[in-house]
Order: sequence, then C-alpha cells, then structure tokens
Amino acid sequence: MPAIVLIGAQWGDEGKGKATDLLGDRVHYVVRYQGGNNAGHTVVIDDESYALHILPSGVLSPSVTPVIGNGVVIDPGVLFEEIDGLERRGVSCEKLLVSANAHLIMPHHGALDKVSERFLGTAKIGTTGRGIGPAYADKVARMGIRVQDLFDPGILRQKLDLVLRDKNQLLTKVYNRRGIDAKKTADEYMAFGERLRPYVADTALILGKALDKGEVVLLEGAQATMLDVDHGTYPFVTSSSPTAGGACVGAGLGPTRITKVIGIVKAYTTRVGSGPFPTELLDDQGEWLRKTGGEYGVTTGRPRRTGWFDAVVARYAARVNGVTDFFLTKLDVLSSLDKVPICVAYQVDGRRYDDIPMTQTEFHHAKPVYEYLDGWWEDISRCRSFDDLPAAARNYIKTVEDFSGAPVSAVGVGPRRDQTLQLRPLL
Repeated sequence: MPAIVLIGAQWGDEGKGKATDLLGDRVHYVVRYQGGNNAGHTVVIDDESYALHILPSGVLSPSVTPVIGNGVVIDPGVLFEEIDGLERRGVSCEKLLVSANAHLIMPHHGALDKVSERFLGTAKIGTTGRGIGPAYADKVARMGIRVQDLFDPGILRQKLDLVLRDKNQLLTKVYNRRGIDAKKTADEYMAFGERLRPYVADTALILGKALDKGEVVLLEGAQATMLDVDHGTYPFVTSSSPTAGGACVGAGLGPTRITKVIGIVKAYTTRVGSGPFPTELLDDQGEWLRKTGGEYGVTTGRPRRTGWFDAVVARYAARVNGVTDFFLTKLDVLSSLDKVPICVAYQVDGRRYDDIPMTQTEFHHAKPVYEYLDGWWEDISRCRSFDDLPAAARNYIKTVEDFSGAPVSAVGVGPRRDQTLQLRPLL
C-alpha cells in the first residue's frame, strides 16, 4: 500500500489541513515530517474550526494514528498546550506518536531568533520568532538536543552546558540580553520528558512495518515548496525541506515507498514574510482577496500578502516534487469577479520566462504575464460536483490544470469537509 506525500505547492497556507482531513478516514497514519510550530493548519468539521500548529491534521480523525516525525523540531510547551486544548474539546491525542530522534526547541533558540531578527532590521527574513531556525541550525551543527535526551539526565545536562557556553556569550555580549540558566532549563525539560515519555517511539520503524502490512501512510508537510531551504526563494525560506524529498528524510522512509504526491494550490496566491512575490497585489484587489479569503496567519494572525494564481510557481512545484495530483482550494473566494487573471509566464528585462528564472536577482525583477479568463458571479459553495459549477469556474479549473503540469483531482469550494469536489480519486 502507498505512502502518500501532501505538499504545499506555493508559499504555504494553501489548505493542506483540509486535504489531510478529507483523506483521514482512508489512511492509517498521518505524519508531520518537518517544520515546527511556526506553521498552522485550519480544519473545519461541521461548524467547529480547529487550528493546529505542531500536531498532524490526522489527529482529528479517530481512526488515524498521528505521528510527529524525526524531521520536526518540537517546543514541548507548545505541544502540550495544543494537546490540552484539543482534549478540552473532546479530541483524544492518546494515539499520538513522537519520534525519539526529533530535535527540541530550547529557550536559547527562541531568545536568539527574536534578537537576531531585530538586529537585521529592514533585511529581516520575516520569521515568527519561535526558535525554529536556530533549532535547525544547531541540528546541522551537531549541537542539537533531541527528544531521547530527555530520558538521560546526565546527557541532557552535559549537552546544555556545552551549547549554552556558546549561546550565552552571544546573548550577553553581542545582543546585551540575559543568559539562559542551564540547571533551570534542564529541570524544566526533564519534567516535559516525563509527560512526553508515553508518546515517544521509533516512528520510522513503526511506519515501515505499517507499509509492509499494507496500511496507508500520509506524509504531511508544513509550509510549502517556495519556502524550501534548497528549492525556495532563499534566503526568504524556512529552515527545513517541505518538498516531497524532505518527506523521506523527515519520516525515515525510503523514496521507493512513495507512490503519490498531492500538491495543494490555492486558487490565488498568498505569502507571509519577506521575499519576492511576482503576482502580489498592493491595491484594493489585494485587500479584497485578503478579506474575502480570510488571509490571516493561523499561528501569528499576520495579514498575508495576496496575489493572483501563478502557474509558473505551480509548474515548478509539480517538477521538483513529482506532483501526481493537484488539490485546488478556495475557488469560492474568486466568485463575483468579471475577469480572473492567471500568471502564465514572467517578463524579466524584456525576456519571457516560462519557468522560474535561475537566479534570485532575476526572480526579484520578474513581472507577471497574465491571461484573463471570464469570471462568474454564482455562489459555488453549495456545489457538490464538477458539473454543478458554472461554466466559467469549470474553465478556470481546466486552465489551471493545463498550465500547471498535473491534473486537478479535487477542488475546495468552502472550508467544511463537505465542500470539496472530487474530480478523480486521491486514493
């Protein structure tokens, strides 16, 4: 049976949680494979809305085992806050599994994230200040602290003493901030460890055996393709690999296990933080998209930058991820427009680019080349099949499909579970 990867095909906030929830009853495991609590998924079930930040969206499906993989960085306090919040609403998290190899976000990570971002001034990246980037930096520098270290007090204290020798110098002498107390931090995180212990497992082994038994594993990315540390708009990216290749590393599965890659694309485009955004709208239309689409961050509440659909980005995402199916979300937001633009190429210094330019400098100067499609005025939120949609909306979907390089297999016409049109089977 397959391992299926679910990725964001733009700059994030495409509606990955809705797609995971849609598939939830047909999969056995949903795995978050990268990122930290700087991401957010919103899932609407009936009239209840759930905002998830670190837990996989599959936690809302009773039949699913949710997994936090080794590629995730975990702030234990945030994790328990999220678990407690769900359980107060009647959602059980008792089946949750957490990789022993996942790295932890420590107090010095958050402190350094905030002060270094302020230090950059106008050149800031636009991080959420939650310590995710510094935690990944320590992981790569082999100075990280992992979940399993919480179960060995000697190792935990030894690692903390070593890393804080360096980090406290930065905090106190470079940034003029208070240092982190190693003993206090060790005691706090040992307490986290005791509560975390029942959830901790060799998740890569469990997932491998599940696939051997014919069970379905859904690998859920946070952020999106254009925020990938290797393939995104560097340096305005996240610190991990949200692309499909990152799913293998972040979950501990081999690439031959993956049989399907579902790319989530919004019917328009949004972005949070700094960096290039060719189709960005800085006028009343951009504000209309923001308000109509409710484009404010799940985790931060920050208003998102908005723009028209960018087929160049979608084609790029299809290529670097090996997308087999696109899930087009928020089509209903575009209702009531006379004309709906789609960016089909870029112009850079008089030259046309059908693909993303090779250099960041060129991408920063890219101007969109639009095709204008007829709009529709009907309320499509009650449509339950492709044929229910007005002809102009059907044509929009077909045009997105033609320019994006993979079939559109599902379409979202509203936030609820029942507001999804399935054009082709996703499983």
